Amino acid sequence: MPTRADALALLFEHTQTEPLRRHGLAVEAVLRHAASRLGVDPEVWGLTGLLHDFDYEAHPAEHPFWGRPILEAAGYPQEMIRAIQGHAVFTGVVRDTDLARWLFACDELTGFVVAVALVHPTRSVAAVEPRSVRRKLRDRSFARSVSRSDIEAGMADLAVEPDALIQFVIDGLAAVAPSIGLGEAGIGSERPHLRSA
Repeated sequence: MPTRADALALLFEHTQTEPLRRHGLAVEAVLRHAASRLGVDPEVWGLTGLLHDFDYEAHPAEHPFWGRPILEAAGYPQEMIRAIQGHAVFTGVVRDTDLARWLFACDELTGFVVAVALVHPTRSVAAVEPRSVRRKLRDRSFARSVSRSDIEAGMADLAVEPDALIQFVIDGLAAVAPSIGLGEAGIGSERPHLRSA
């Protein structure tokens, strides 16, 4: 399998804007966090998060189909490629693995939590609370491009309480907060219990 350096090079080759690059890094961090909690390969999960939108900027109308042959030719595992295809609802690819379900559940939610942190006075993900995220989700004018229905469907796929998943995403982002434009983060001692669906 290609290395993380290979994956970063691929992301940067096809994604020029900083916000989309940061989104890849953010979803990578959350999926690595999930993998470590679930006892699965954090490298496969992390690279799935890093590359899930690598072709979106250059080929939005063909995403994620356009990138599939590139990932296959590079030797990425089929589980990863299938999860990336399934994170876009319109592809019709069934999310029938834990990786596919977690990518779908965390993609939009991760972007939304980052948006909430960016409007906080401290710009710190550590300052974000699940109730603040839920409040902002009800405000349709905030981060209006984020699909609330995808977030709800992702939570349902994982059978995880909304606050638990939101806190999990916050905790996952803490490790990379400075590299994605957020303030220093600290993590509290309490952890919600998450299980695989």
